[in-house]
Amino acid sequence: MKYIFFPLLLLSSLVFSQESPDTIPLEFRRIYTEALTNGKAYPWLSHLSNQIGGRLSGSLNAERAVNWAKEVLEEEDLDSVWLEPVMVPKWVRGTFEYAHIESSPGNTIPVPICALGGSVATPAAGLQAQIIEVTSFEDLKKIGKEGVEGKIVFYNRPMQAELISTFDAYSGCVDQRYSGAEEAASYGAVGVIVRSMNLRLDDYPHTGSMSYGKLPTRKRIPAAAISTNGAELLSSMLKLNPKLELYFKQNCSNYPDVKSYNVIGELRGTETPDEFIVVGGHLDSWDLGDGAHDDGAGVVQSMEVLRLYKRLNIQPKKSIRVVLFMNEENGLRGGNAYAEGAQKRGEKHIFALESDAGGFTPRGFSFQAPDKAFQKIVSWEPYFKPYLIHYFEQGGSGADVRPLKTKDNVLAGLRPDSQRYFDYHHAANDTFDAVNARELALGAATMTALVYMVDQYGLD
Repeated sequence: MKYIFFPLLLLSSLVFSQESPDTIPLEFRRIYTEALTNGKAYPWLSHLSNQIGGRLSGSLNAERAVNWAKEVLEEEDLDSVWLEPVMVPKWVRGTFEYAHIESSPGNTIPVPICALGGSVATPAAGLQAQIIEVTSFEDLKKIGKEGVEGKIVFYNRPMQAELISTFDAYSGCVDQRYSGAEEAASYGAVGVIVRSMNLRLDDYPHTGSMSYGKLPTRKRIPAAAISTNGAELLSSMLKLNPKLELYFKQNCSNYPDVKSYNVIGELRGTETPDEFIVVGGHLDSWDLGDGAHDDGAGVVQSMEVLRLYKRLNIQPKKSIRVVLFMNEENGLRGGNAYAEGAQKRGEKHIFALESDAGGFTPRGFSFQAPDKAFQKIVSWEPYFKPYLIHYFEQGGSGADVRPLKTKDNVLAGLRPDSQRYFDYHHAANDTFDAVNARELALGAATMTALVYMVDQYGLD
């Protein structure tokens, strides 16, 4: 008996010591069950949104968010948690902005606006001038300096509603927000108003980063976003009266850079600890709402990935890090600092996954990957399809993980349903009540499932 028992015992040991693809559905079920029934992403988001609020880089709230995230990750008993210093820009909105259309002397109609991030202030008494409408930089060129000088330029190119990918629609018009002031100033404009990047008609102006390029400080002009309803009204009134004037006032300010931090937590790998998997989102947000979708959702989903590993006692083969990046919104300093630090330390990052597209129902992932690695990832689709995850496409990843790209590694972005995202993006209605708990948990579980596959089965 003992001669038979030993080989059987050895065979049993070999079978159960190796991961089998047959265990994948069971592991996925454990991951989704825990996230959906005992997940912490939603209560974490409640604290981040409701107790801390908007977290603009360089602000007190951003500092509070860093301290909170570090404390929470330490409570999860990770192998290590630390802060990575990064210098970030400091821009302050000041008192809230005001604007009105003057249809005739003394007759005014208020319209909702907000300053674009990084903009200079108007004169203390505000700015009033004739306004001209354009839809492109080519329009500005055609009008020329003679037609633009001394006026306020109104950029009114809407997002393309016929595009199924709302991120493609956003990409098609965001240049007017980012570079509009620089372009208009070169023709002598005194101010810029930009139609909000939003597919629906509402009264919420949407902020976002802008740049003056190499424009000297003395030539910089104030720039603000106008709500889509406000843009429609202004455009229709200009058709009736091309000599219409607009008044707006804002007292935002730029200050010297200040120190902030990326927040990093790690589970050390048991087999190849010098190979790193990163999952992350950006901890900063704009100041108008509380940054629940952009990117509080990505922050808590990324934290939840490591919590699920700990809770389910999954032993990572590779080292897994959660990185909560600072300053994605107006500088990408955190993402660049992390990549520079990783390079100096000689770390090998084989995979990085970012969540920065809102807390909506997950549909899948986009990847920046070599063909061989991508084909292996695509072979995992059948495990995800029971959870209605069907989208596995080559494409983008995320702004903060992009600096980690090498010719061999894989970057990915979680892709939730995008149809409602730009209703909230960079606006005052990006608040906790706009996030659905179940959708948020599904996203966290989906991220964990992909990290599990990369960790356990590799990309070779």
